[in-house]
Amino acid sequence: MPESHENPLLGLGYEIPFDRIRGEHVQPAVKALLAEAKARLDALAADPGPRTYENTITALERVTEQIDFVMGVVGHLESVATTPELRAAYSAVQPEVSEFYSGIALSEPVWNALKAYAATDEAKALTGTRRRLLDKTIADFKRSGADLDPDGKKRLAEIDVELAQLTLRYGQNVLDSTNAFELVIGEPEKLAGLPEGAVLAAKASAEAKGLSGYRFTMQAPSYLPVMTYLDDRSIREHMYRAYATRATEPSWDNRPLLQRILVLRREKARLLGFDSFADLVLEDRMARSGHAARTFVQTLREKTQVYFERENAELEAFRKELEGPDAPTIEPWDVAYYAEKLRRARYDFDEESLRPYFSAERALEGVFAIASALYGVRIEPSPETKAWHETVSTYRIVEPKGHASAVFYVDLWPRESKRDGAWMQGLVTGIAQAATPASHVEVLAGNLTPPIGDRPALLNHREVETLFHEFGHLMHHASSCVEVRTLAGTNVAWDFVELPSQIMENWCWEKEALDLFARHHETNEPIPAPLLERMRAARTFRAANAMMRQLGFAEVDLALHVDWDPARDGDPTAYGREILSRHAPAPLPGDHAMLASFSHLFSSPVGYAAGYYSYKWAEVLDADAFSRFKREGLFSREVGEAFRSEILARGDSEDPMVLYRRFMGREPTLEALLERDGLIASGTAVAV
Repeated sequence: MPESHENPLLGLGYEIPFDRIRGEHVQPAVKALLAEAKARLDALAADPGPRTYENTITALERVTEQIDFVMGVVGHLESVATTPELRAAYSAVQPEVSEFYSGIALSEPVWNALKAYAATDEAKALTGTRRRLLDKTIADFKRSGADLDPDGKKRLAEIDVELAQLTLRYGQNVLDSTNAFELVIGEPEKLAGLPEGAVLAAKASAEAKGLSGYRFTMQAPSYLPVMTYLDDRSIREHMYRAYATRATEPSWDNRPLLQRILVLRREKARLLGFDSFADLVLEDRMARSGHAARTFVQTLREKTQVYFERENAELEAFRKELEGPDAPTIEPWDVAYYAEKLRRARYDFDEESLRPYFSAERALEGVFAIASALYGVRIEPSPETKAWHETVSTYRIVEPKGHASAVFYVDLWPRESKRDGAWMQGLVTGIAQAATPASHVEVLAGNLTPPIGDRPALLNHREVETLFHEFGHLMHHASSCVEVRTLAGTNVAWDFVELPSQIMENWCWEKEALDLFARHHETNEPIPAPLLERMRAARTFRAANAMMRQLGFAEVDLALHVDWDPARDGDPTAYGREILSRHAPAPLPGDHAMLASFSHLFSSPVGYAAGYYSYKWAEVLDADAFSRFKREGLFSREVGEAFRSEILARGDSEDPMVLYRRFMGREPTLEALLERDGLIASGTAVAV
């Protein structure tokens, strides 16, 4: 086994040597750290002294500290810079790691030690964060099978190991299937309608592969412009069908994995005494149950349905205006294309006209400036911090008193070694102590429109929102001042975790904020007032369709994790397609298999499974909470400090609704969200 100085994964600290970590290091490091964690767990259980917080709860926290850290770092690299060796090593260690984690709550001696401590006078006198940690730990142990009989514990451990393997393979299949697709077009006349930036990007992509012509992929900066602007309908259809059937090819078919994952989740929930996997997952979230989450989704759908139908009728009528009464019915690959034409006609607004004002560098500087205004922090480059790729930039957050509270990495461009989407990951969650403030390490990753040659990366407005969204997560993690790791950072209820991210998107729509960074990349001029007015006017364009799309994902998620029965309902892909069709603006084709690439739900043992509704739940919170900034000042330090101290800094140290009420002085309502989306008249009161 390599010594720690030979294996960069052993002895990891605040400075992570990404430039030295290789696949060969993973298995030896994990083997050593698992042995260490098992020894710590055995020592906790065998401690002969009276049970105390220190030798029970604190000791339990420390059991997994290093293995958590290393698995997080390796999992991160597998997401952003995978290699065949790293993938194989990460897959190889998953079963044993999963088995160990599952075994903690299934250990009778550890469970007895925890119950013995809970019965002590010291435990009964606990308050605040320590009280919450004890209560949540006991509840987590019960949800993890601590009270099961030996046969039940054995079966639960088997389920957890299999789920870890299946969900890892699911995510890898999505990446491989996405990377396998390319469409190379030789004739430039077939690109009619595409914005110049998309054409240049396709040409650069082809050249990078040694090809002539124009290369298109399933990565968002390539795929979305085709669906939105390309005049050639047959190419749009080809791209749409390829995207909607990702990870269904024989080499990467996720459909059998999907069914098995659902069966195992169903069995796990029933083994633990829950009616459904949704009830198991949501017991510790704001919604509390699958029924409550579904009621929330249904309430929003009822308030949206009439607007949704009206928007789709308008789009059909608009196409007939353009092409005559015999124009064909709109298909899924037509929706974005005609919607963009309708938006231009109605608002004289072309989203591409904003791109010159949104260089990625300036957008990043803009979100930094907003954070500085709200929270008093300074964000500066950290060039000495080693990253995993030459295009990754590194920064530090410096607090008003001079303490560097975080170092973070920004990785914005697509690569074939990197999974799609955008995310924030906390690599080190610091612990606040009396004499030492917390220090954190995190990653902001995305797949945004990259620079081309000498031209800077120019983003569309949705990409700017994505950047702000993920930075909101980053500030949540970087602001943590909690005394225990388990409750610190973004370790909060998943229907609360999107509040800090989604609220940041609001600044992307405010002139006062846009003036900080939205400047033409050649002239440095701000967005012209008429263009900004048209952008803001178009904000609610087809808002009901955007709402229904998210509600469709939420409903199919809940249906799969509450209602779906393998004997009665059969293929979950077909089952899900029928539900998604009810929320789609055009009928879905018979081979539509989006669930085979729905990584949010199926690329980790839990992830957003039974929790996709969280995005809309948090949108209610973010629209409502932002109303305080609108009322008291967009850059108010007082409101910013209140949001940071009451929400961002507190992690899961208190119930999220308590934190929210402390910031807003009341519970949330639906009014602000529905009004922002143009789905109710201003001033209408609507309770959640």
